[in-house]
Amino acid sequence: ASITQSNSLIQQQYCAFTNATPNRSAENGTGSIINPHWKRKESGKFQRPIFVAATRQHVGKTTVSLALVSGLKKRFDKVGFIKPVGQQHVEVQSEDLDQPLRVDKDVCLLREHFHLDHIDYQHMSPVIIPRGYTKSYIEGKISHENQLNDIRHAFHEISSTSDIMLCEGTGHCAVGSVVNLNNAMVASMVGADMVLIANGGLGSAFDELELNRILCQHHNVRLAGVIINKVIPDKMEQTRKYLSKAMMSTWGVPLLGCVPDKPFLGCPALADFERLFNAKLLGGCRHRMRHYRLSDINLVTTSLCHFLENLRSKPDRTLYVCHITRNDVLLGFLGEHQRAIKKGEKFESALLVCGRKGKYEMSPQVRDMVKGGDAPVLFVEYSTNSAMEMIHDFTPKLNIDDTSRVAHAVDHYEPYIDFDELLRRTSSSNSSFDDPTSSTFNDLKRI
Repeated sequence: ASITQSNSLIQQQYCAFTNATPNRSAENGTGSIINPHWKRKESGKFQRPIFVAATRQHVGKTTVSLALVSGLKKRFDKVGFIKPVGQQHVEVQSEDLDQPLRVDKDVCLLREHFHLDHIDYQHMSPVIIPRGYTKSYIEGKISHENQLNDIRHAFHEISSTSDIMLCEGTGHCAVGSVVNLNNAMVASMVGADMVLIANGGLGSAFDELELNRILCQHHNVRLAGVIINKVIPDKMEQTRKYLSKAMMSTWGVPLLGCVPDKPFLGCPALADFERLFNAKLLGGCRHRMRHYRLSDINLVTTSLCHFLENLRSKPDRTLYVCHITRNDVLLGFLGEHQRAIKKGEKFESALLVCGRKGKYEMSPQVRDMVKGGDAPVLFVEYSTNSAMEMIHDFTPKLNIDDTSRVAHAVDHYEPYIDFDELLRRTSSSNSSFDDPTSSTFNDLKRI
């Protein structure tokens, strides 16, 4: 009875989404449906969509999505990508529409980096939640049914031209609940299996995964597996061994990947600081994509003499922060840059000049000296304390302009993901997953 009830619930969800008609299996007498978005493989099995969600914010979900698309493109001709619900958006131009449209920034990154030209922007980001959207939804100004229809239509359009579908969620599995579109709900609606991403660790990672697993279970979403990210290299074997054992013995869910931390992927470029402070480089614009480690950011509080000594002794790529009243530091920085260039020495440092808006301004004479030069100088309208706090709390996101960091991310992550196990887990001979190489309904109910 419990198997039949579980099967019936899944049928109701899929039929509501696809308008599909349940089929009756001659082998087991239970109703099952074939979701039209599942792709039949040569083996006769169906490849289900893969939905990527995280345990919380800033754990590397987009980075994993990049690696997954890269690996899937080596195994399928056309990989479809969609972010059903997005938040931070950019304007792009659709090939089929005259006016620009808003899509989630990750959609732009994935489509452009992998040249997913078989799908159009207008279908890749069906629901965007900008500032004020939640209030409008609660007030009844936004229809829940319209949200669902937008996702249904977009998913159908992309799936119909793709061999496999990858869906990227927004944050952890519960994000979007206030507008009745959390990640687990959407994954259930489109018939996708879930891949959860968590940061390295044992107890903390398992606890965070459990919270998200329960929500997936509540919405009858099957877990394909887990990828653990940003693992301390010295603890790779320990993490892989014990988390694999804990997850398989407790949930029956495999560890699909264990990725060691690579500090460079968390290094912001000067372009990231431009976006963070809503400012533009006054000089050194051609170095916008130069990256800096957060540990190599120095607040200048010393004399000019000590600053120049520091400038020559510190690592070449150091970002210095000073107050706008320190004209001596700014002029010393420009002078040292010129000296190094004339001598053919390497000079990759940058200077962030701070001055609270409405109280301090950079003098026209100093601005003219900096502007158009090759020394990277960024003026921001914040106090030095506020600027340092913002930098400390900042998590740089991958973007289409930062081709170097994106390429490094794909090359680093992809080899650590078990694509064979992922595809085995996300394919089955029918929608019940009841075949010798995948979970039974009793397993589905348990995991």
